[in-house]
Formats: sequence, structure tokens, C-alpha cells
Amino acid sequence: MARKIVVTGGKGGVGKTTVVGGLGTALSRLGYKTLLVDMDFGLNNLDVLLGVENKIVYDLIDVIESKCRPIQAVIEDIFEDNLFVLPSSHCFCSVKFGANELSGILKELESCFDFILIDCPAGIDGGFKRAVGCADEYVLVTTPHLSAIRDADKVITELNKQTNKTPFLVINRARGDLMLSGEMFKVESITKHLSAELIGVIPDDDFVSVQLFSGRKMAGDSLSEISFDMMARNLTSDRRVIFDVTKRYRGLLGGIRKSLKRRL
Repeated sequence: MARKIVVTGGKGGVGKTTVVGGLGTALSRLGYKTLLVDMDFGLNNLDVLLGVENKIVYDLIDVIESKCRPIQAVIEDIFEDNLFVLPSSHCFCSVKFGANELSGILKELESCFDFILIDCPAGIDGGFKRAVGCADEYVLVTTPHLSAIRDADKVITELNKQTNKTPFLVINRARGDLMLSGEMFKVESITKHLSAELIGVIPDDDFVSVQLFSGRKMAGDSLSEISFDMMARNLTSDRRVIFDVTKRYRGLLGGIRKSLKRRL
């Protein structure tokens, strides 16, 4: 049976969809058959991120309306054999549905996959509650910014009302140079404030912007992809090895990198 994990963050713009795509890709490369489910109805971009938007025949709303079976709406990724997407609708949806309907759809699919990652809409309203109601585990995404951390804390409070499981924490768009200079919250400060288990730190990486723009696969040696691989291994084992975003900015060579980063 698949591990069903919702990826949430409260505040919009923290990179939930990017984390779903990056983590899903890393899990598929480890040999796990992984399904990405877009539950951000109307504002969805998971299919665009992976470059499969032109392959869509049916979407999640079509499944809810019984126009097709769940497996008919599932799309195979272009680059990864073990990666699949269940897209959402780009149009306004007037169909009324709740967590029970969505859970039923995932129940039909879970025997076919090892992981089901659910892209949760921003906020803590109805869309959040529907997505959380479909999952057994939770990944909370934040950035090292005060507003995002505060919103992440609110999400933890809401999760505590619905579940007794501690969420996993991912710190996205982290800049090691700014953390070392004290201009950005350090990883230790964020984890101290939030009651969640850290499983990944994702650096602010230009390769992610390139992928978002073009829908192309990231370079295998990009910092973000390395950190996603670490996160996937953390999620599938008892180990906890976290990508150190400050390492390349320490020492003499790191000081040069830090100086160049400021000028660009």
C-alpha cells in the first residue's frame, strides 16, 4: 500500500509544488513508483512544472464527475519511468466534493504505487482540510522568512487538531550566504521554533527557476536536485542527513563565492 503524504505550507509562494515535483522525482529514481496528485484546484501548476500539460486527457475533476476511472486520468512523466501525475483542473470547479470523495479515488490507486504525494492548496481553509483528510503523513514547507515561518506554525496548530502525527519539515529557498551573515533565519532557529521533524533543506537554486520556466528536467548535479535526493533517502530510512546550504560559503573560497553572490 502506498504511503500517502500531503505537502502543505500555509502561505502561498513557499514552493510546495516545487517540493512535490522534486521529491517525487527523487523517490522515483530510488525505484519507488510515485504518484503526484494535484489538489490545488483552479491554481494548479504541477503538470506545467513536469512538462506534461499537453498530455492531459482527463483530470481529477473528470474522475470526481465519473467521466473516467482514476487510472485513466494518471499521466506518466516524460523523464522518469516510476513517476506519474494525477492532474487537477485549470478551470473553475462548481462540483461539490469533500475529503471522502478524494480519499475514495486515492484508495483505488494506492495499490499501484509506493508513494502518493498530494500537492495541497495554500491556506488552512476547505482545500487544506480536504487534502489533509486524504493523507496519513504530512510534509510542511516553509522558507526562512518570518511571514512563512509564522504561517507554518499556524499549519502545525491546524494539523494537531486533525491528527496526532508530527509533520516533517522542509526549509525551501535557503541561502547559505545570508544565513552566515545573519540576514536570513538559520536552519537551527527555524527548527527550534517549529514543532516538526526536519527532513530537508533546499537551497535557492537557479536550476529550479529554469525548470519552472521550461518544464525541462533539472541537471543531475544541481544543488537542489542533490538536496531532494537527500530528502528522499531521509523519508525512506531512519537516517537524517540534511543538505548544508552554508558549506560552500565558508572558508576562503566560500568568502569569494559569497562576495560574487552579492554582486550578481
